[in-house]
Amino acid sequence: MSLQELTADYLVVGSGAMGMAFTDVLVEESDASVVILDRHHQPGGHWNDAYPYVRLHQPSAFYGVNSKHLGSDTIDQTGWNKGLFELATNSEVCAYFDQVMQQQFLPSGRVQYFPMCEYDGDGRFHSLVSDAQFQVHAKKTVDATYMNVTVPSIRPPQYQVDDNAHCQPPNALPRVTGQYQRYVIVGAGKTGMDACLFLLKNNVSPDAITWIMPRDSWLLDRANIQPGDMFSESVGRGFALQTQAIAESETIAEIFTRVAEYGQLLRFDDEVEPTMYRCATVTKAELEQLRSIKHIVRQGRVQRIAADRIYLDGGEIATDDKTLHVDCSADGLERRPEQAVFDGNKITLQSVRTCQQVFSAAFIGHVEARYGSDEEKNSLCTPVPHPDDHIDFLRTTLATNLNAMHWAQDAELQEWLLNARLDGFTNRRNGDAQPTAEQAQMLEKIMHNTVKSVENLQRLLAQVDGA
Repeated sequence: MSLQELTADYLVVGSGAMGMAFTDVLVEESDASVVILDRHHQPGGHWNDAYPYVRLHQPSAFYGVNSKHLGSDTIDQTGWNKGLFELATNSEVCAYFDQVMQQQFLPSGRVQYFPMCEYDGDGRFHSLVSDAQFQVHAKKTVDATYMNVTVPSIRPPQYQVDDNAHCQPPNALPRVTGQYQRYVIVGAGKTGMDACLFLLKNNVSPDAITWIMPRDSWLLDRANIQPGDMFSESVGRGFALQTQAIAESETIAEIFTRVAEYGQLLRFDDEVEPTMYRCATVTKAELEQLRSIKHIVRQGRVQRIAADRIYLDGGEIATDDKTLHVDCSADGLERRPEQAVFDGNKITLQSVRTCQQVFSAAFIGHVEARYGSDEEKNSLCTPVPHPDDHIDFLRTTLATNLNAMHWAQDAELQEWLLNARLDGFTNRRNGDAQPTAEQAQMLEKIMHNTVKSVENLQRLLAQVDGA
């Protein structure tokens, strides 16, 4: 088949959450034309591959694209998220992104969408289901795949699994019909937590669950990540205490002790010092359920699952043919090398606020639409890499605060943030309501402590990096 020629201002590679959020702002704030391609059959990226019982780990109210609300701002009345804002399900997120594409992007006449296609580079891509090939002549190419979100269902385990051992991704759990007497969860990240909670919710005894936890993690309390007025007593006061703790602590250990005492960080076991931080969020009710699991294996990573033994870095444990091993070890938030977001005719989407990918993509879209040189744009969009270990909690906090301080010097940018739906921290959700005197005082305290915390973090991290 002959090569089909296409022309657009932007070629966006990837229609996952970041690609959709970037394109949304670009279409809303400019007259640009866009070609989007993706290897999935519909928008949503990794949500198309995720386990069916997954939900958003943050409130629906600040996820998705800037121009279209996700969910109905409902407060959950039952379950382990009770009292907090709703969390969209996998199917809700996929349906939402499809609606954005079908009801907003395509009717605009400025977006062309090519699902089931693979990018070959240099503006060329081909269909995965036909012999169609395309060449796009675009002013800029946007890499919306760089963050490389990986879920267990799209890759085999990174350890050996013998033929006579039962090992499945978490997607298989809804199809289990009772033939297993025991479950071994491999991986201590958010996917592992979700798998454990799925089993507990479906009446599997905690005693029937073994959790392989190579590293304990610091966790975020979802109650502190809620939409609405960020200066409310519950959210604003906690954030103020966190910035104060970081500003005043003499050592890194003291920071974690104080921030945990203020309830801004949680951990699975108070007797085990966490060495991991991946922005995983839980409610205290979920954490209570997870703590009911007593068979915790802290012997490093799995090397091999055989018919009767699991071999780990630091030892081995027994298993058998009545056990299902659930692989939750995929790196969903891979730490990627920093790249300049804006580099001539290439834009590489990355986080510019810690673990806020869709907000970051929308922010980059706004900067692309409204600002001039690459130098100016990159000064506003310094990447904040995904965290991995506990020290990264401090590194990403520092990088996020440095970006925020830079943004605060731009009045136009501050106005955009106040009206950005995806910005759960700045957004003016109560119309044009002005802060009360108490809220203004809290804001002033936070800003003062943020400056001090930046100076303190730079001092403490210099000691770590120079060691």
